[in-house]
Amino acid sequence: IIFALLLVFQVQESVAYKPKVCYINAIYSLGDSITDTGNLLRLGLGGSFTPIANFPYGQTIHKATGRCSDGLLIIDYLAEALNLPLVNPYLEKDANFENGVNFAVAGATALESSTLLQKGILAPYTNASLSVQLDWFKTYLNSKCTSKDACEKMLDRALITLGEIGGNDYNYAFFEGKQIDEVKNLVPLVVQKITNTAKELIEIGAKHIVVPGNFPIGCMPSYLSAFGHNTEDFDDFKCLKSFNSFAMIHNEKLQASLAQLREIYPHVQIMYADYFHAFLHLLEKAPLHGFEKDSLMKACCGAGGEFNFDATKICGAPGTSVCRQSK
Repeated sequence: IIFALLLVFQVQESVAYKPKVCYINAIYSLGDSITDTGNLLRLGLGGSFTPIANFPYGQTIHKATGRCSDGLLIIDYLAEALNLPLVNPYLEKDANFENGVNFAVAGATALESSTLLQKGILAPYTNASLSVQLDWFKTYLNSKCTSKDACEKMLDRALITLGEIGGNDYNYAFFEGKQIDEVKNLVPLVVQKITNTAKELIEIGAKHIVVPGNFPIGCMPSYLSAFGHNTEDFDDFKCLKSFNSFAMIHNEKLQASLAQLREIYPHVQIMYADYFHAFLHLLEKAPLHGFEKDSLMKACCGAGGEFNFDATKICGAPGTSVCRQSK
């Protein structure tokens, strides 16, 4: 994914004596825990997200920053590959935002909490949905540029990453007992929210937008632990076929919607990031990437069991342990 983005953005200065520089000079990001570099930590933690304030979260970078990882996230590696500083969270006071701002919040949904609640779905961790993050973005821009032209100029060489988002809308629904056919009704709403947000970003000046799709959720230890009871439910990767098919429905509708958006805004780079097949590639080529084949479907940090996952003992909670690091 990062390599593909670099093919799009990496250009060389026309002046021969200058080193290669990247056309992109800032990253602005919206999304959930896949992207959050510390906003939820500053909003106030609760529930299963509480451990992200401490090790083992952040242990490989020697500091628990609020990232839902033992180290860096995709957006961090993207920033490094583009020779930019790591993108600081919007809610970090006195942070340096010269090269972008991260508005993503762990646990966030695409749809507003009130919309989900009307459908009997509780978003338990944060109300900072995509609409809230977009409002933060607009507030930030208003503090930096005084006219539409100035904002467009500010965003001309910026990369906007819109997600991954929407995954939590589905996660909450499934783990609160909703059936797949019922959750399918959410997909058009989620895709429309993402598309409308992309439209608003373009209208305020965005020229380069990356919109990731959903992961193969049927391969996740949490789903395997909760729903993986019958062997006939598994595919060749030992993932749950029905949930991966559901994720593909979201991804296909999202790609179709983005294709329509490209027709409306032909001057804007609107790129789809295929997290689904990138993840499956890692499963297929696991040994080549240093992963142990026998532990692929297990959570790296957990509390034992077939998939090393226990919803009552999230990584970092008492009774959990972290897998050894490969060298």
